[in-house]
Amino acid sequence: MAYDLLLKNGTVVDGTGAPRVRADVAVAGDRIAEIGKISEGAKRVIDASDLIVSPGFVDPHTHYDAQICWDPLISCTSWHGITSVVMGNCGVGVAPCKPESREIAAWDLTNVEAIPYDSLNKGITWEWETFPEFLDAAQKRGSAINLGFLAPLTPFRHYVMGKESMDRAATPEETRQIAALLSEAMAAGAMGFSTTTLKQHIGFHGTPLACRLASKDELKAYANVLRQAGKGSIEVALTKKIATVDEGEYELLDLLLTESGRPVTWLAMASTPRHPERALETLKRCEPLINRGGIPQVLCKPFVSQLDLRNPFTFADNESWGRVFNQPVEAQKKIYSDPDFRRQFRESLKRPHLFTGKWHRVEILEAANPALKQYEGKTVDEVAQMRGADGLDTFLDLAVEDDLNLQYTMQQYHEDGIQQLITDPRTMIGLSDGGAHVDMLCDAGYATYLLGNWVRKREAVTLEFAIKRITSEPANFFGIRERGQLKQGWKADITVFDYNTVNSARRATMAHDLPGGGRRLVMPAEGIEYTIVNGRMSYEHGKQTGALAGEVIRSRAA
Repeated sequence: MAYDLLLKNGTVVDGTGAPRVRADVAVAGDRIAEIGKISEGAKRVIDASDLIVSPGFVDPHTHYDAQICWDPLISCTSWHGITSVVMGNCGVGVAPCKPESREIAAWDLTNVEAIPYDSLNKGITWEWETFPEFLDAAQKRGSAINLGFLAPLTPFRHYVMGKESMDRAATPEETRQIAALLSEAMAAGAMGFSTTTLKQHIGFHGTPLACRLASKDELKAYANVLRQAGKGSIEVALTKKIATVDEGEYELLDLLLTESGRPVTWLAMASTPRHPERALETLKRCEPLINRGGIPQVLCKPFVSQLDLRNPFTFADNESWGRVFNQPVEAQKKIYSDPDFRRQFRESLKRPHLFTGKWHRVEILEAANPALKQYEGKTVDEVAQMRGADGLDTFLDLAVEDDLNLQYTMQQYHEDGIQQLITDPRTMIGLSDGGAHVDMLCDAGYATYLLGNWVRKREAVTLEFAIKRITSEPANFFGIRERGQLKQGWKADITVFDYNTVNSARRATMAHDLPGGGRRLVMPAEGIEYTIVNGRMSYEHGKQTGALAGEVIRSRAA
């Protein structure tokens, strides 16, 4: 028979961790038809002699729930050889949603995932109300890569409880109704559900994100839905302190694992420069949970975020900042200039928060005001010394002087600690947050960074192990069938890359391509030569072909 596509003489790394081999890969329709020495012809033959042929990469942690309405390419994740994504993470999303709750859903995404409200308001198409309708709309719309969906708990609670979902736990009857909606979502193909306990996850008008108010009885009922379905996983944003799982968090993970009988992944595990041993100690302490399917997610690159004070997500867990959110710029500037606000902020930094007041780690990236250009590239601490002021006042003064346009960057974590975690089989590599925090960071290129930095440059992990970590491991965790490996008869999701050049670009750049001209950071890819999705060429030499061959990945019982 003549195949549709033949990749000749490539170095095949199949996603299982097995040693690489020189082989041909043939595609017929949407399936891998044959792997080996192939003599038959094909409609198209690609010489892959100098290239690596691997399964398409699988990103387990994205927030493209709204972006899929206006961006069928799912950029910039799809630029990096990723052929399947899982979205609906951290308990926040856009389905199910009644028409009268659309504003709440959009503000939840704005506050939790730092996506501009104006872009959401202009870009979300709302062809659905229920979660099954949301999945059907995604399939009908088309996409360049495959889309998997967790059911985020917040909109389910909104749907049943209305605004009271942001104030209290559900009653037994409300819990039953929410569980019934989750069961309906699982039957339609949801890959499980997600939630969060993090204080920085605030929703509409600065209230706690609705899923944070779910009681243990509620969570037990929702976990039981997965047990009854015999499929699905749970994702929970959990840890208040970097590299630590406290007693209450441990108990919650135990509850979710016990009541669901299904895998649970939690966020996040990272390593801190001052206490590099803490992460490994936590993994050892959590081994009883890990042995039952509880897997922490880790990021394989340093966490560098960009920040402005119009949408100050970094400070969402700080009680003194509650009144700043969802306000016009002039009102925000008055708050930032208020001595009482500054006093409260200063006092709050004495307690544990996401940001701890280390001004030497906060750098001025870009200023719009010409008078402030002299400070670009300097830290807040350095500028404070130049001005004879303290760090906190300088941080706020600079922002106000630039009409809140000034861009800061903050870097956390260190690479030695990252290496420990990405080589540890007790973790799952993910945390790209693709589609979220769009003007703060762009880690959508984590897979190419892993290959370019940790495999080629540092030789910290083997190519076979790295590809396994970003293909079959997340696919197996989320029950994504017939993907994540190069295997005869499986779906033809294939990434072909140049080992000598593959990487994520050195720095993200700012684009203004969101609906309404909203801005976002984008991260170009390097060395990705071909991306094949369900047997069709989606990207060729970095250019999208126009093919929208992606599918909605629907869960199936084990």
